Amino acid sequence: MAESHRSITEEELSARLSDELQSLGRAGLSEDEAFLVAVRRLALSDPEVRSFAREHFAGLWDDSEPESSTEVAESEIAVASLAPDGVVPARRGRGRQDIWVMACFAVAAAVAVRVPVLFGLELGDGEDGSFYGRNLGVLVLPALAGWFAWRQRPPRWVYVVLAGVFGATTVVMNSYPFSSDRGTPVTEVLAVFHLLVLLWLVVGLAYLGKDWRSPSRRNDYVRFSGEWVVYYVLIALGGGVFLGLAAGAFIAIGFYPGTALQWAATAGAAGAVVVTAWLVEVWQGAVSRISSMLAFIFTPLFAVMLVVFLIALPASGQSIQGDREVLITFNVILGLVVGLLLFSAAARRADARLGLFDAASGVLAAAGLATNVITFIAILGRIADYGWSPNRTAIAGVNAILLVNLAGSVWLYIALWRRQRSFADIVRWQTAHFGVYAAWAAVVVVAFPPIFDFA
Repeated sequence: MAESHRSITEEELSARLSDELQSLGRAGLSEDEAFLVAVRRLALSDPEVRSFAREHFAGLWDDSEPESSTEVAESEIAVASLAPDGVVPARRGRGRQDIWVMACFAVAAAVAVRVPVLFGLELGDGEDGSFYGRNLGVLVLPALAGWFAWRQRPPRWVYVVLAGVFGATTVVMNSYPFSSDRGTPVTEVLAVFHLLVLLWLVVGLAYLGKDWRSPSRRNDYVRFSGEWVVYYVLIALGGGVFLGLAAGAFIAIGFYPGTALQWAATAGAAGAVVVTAWLVEVWQGAVSRISSMLAFIFTPLFAVMLVVFLIALPASGQSIQGDREVLITFNVILGLVVGLLLFSAAARRADARLGLFDAASGVLAAAGLATNVITFIAILGRIADYGWSPNRTAIAGVNAILLVNLAGSVWLYIALWRRQRSFADIVRWQTAHFGVYAAWAAVVVVAFPPIFDFA
């Protein structure tokens, strides 16, 4: 009798899974993502399905972690037995092997950042400091890309793109004779900043693997990036305290470990790039809601702030055109607005009812668009008054991209409230701009020095 009941339950679950898989597939999820989400959704919506899922998928669906690797293996076998042909949910990790491989890539990053010292290039001010600024990304991020590639096994073309971008940017950054009559060249500062953005987005290809077309997976990389920043800052603070205490202890007994501390600080900071990524991935169950929580808190706050600003600006009788720092600040705010809209949409289930939080997101998109228009007009005004410069051109380009992004977001939120679009469409729109951001960053890195320094 028990076997008969189990067979009927499996058949019913398989039929319902098929319907959910089709719906999630249309929303942009990959096959394995759609399968896992569908089972989880069915388990939450139906007591009988939840009972079956708790019995057979305990290692994957319970709130608590499985007690042993055997439970995980049994759960994965149960999931695979019900999965459609060709759909194999990804494993959670590789245990100790993953740790050792991660450690090797972390050591590689730490060694790479110290190799230039063998050629007399010390981290500091002057020409040596400029070398490290221009090459920091190409010294450290290849190790992170390598670790992602080991985990995800991306298509071969991803390796070609990674090698090509890292190789080309290394040549460009060390071939251009950045020049300026006033300290550090503006084009060099812009190139260094945009190079890090470009390389981080390209490293995302290794993170995404074969799912690089999936909007939900691209959103996972955005969420990973935010959590990586939080973790890295915490590790950096802890590492700074540790090195300070270590220095104090050795100085107290007559040793002055200045060189050793410098080596430990630079190598540790480089290796922590990979270690932090590993921590985010391993503890993603504990921190996966960080981005959603931040979006829930700051989306209404930013919406109110921008609405108040739009009301106060004409009442003040002032213009933001004359202050470059203010324009840069507003571009940073607009970038955060775009990120909040992405996190807000990604945190919502496709079948969720619209509420006050979604209304706040819509207001944020509209207020962000209005602020973007004002900022863009101010930037064009500065260009008309003072001409084109590296800074003004870079800001204008970023502002134009954000303008298109926010205009599309406003249209999608209007369509969402009219039941013509879904949250998945907003995520798809936002993440589709990754390539545009990378392209503009490449333009700044490659084209700005010859245009503005050699003209």
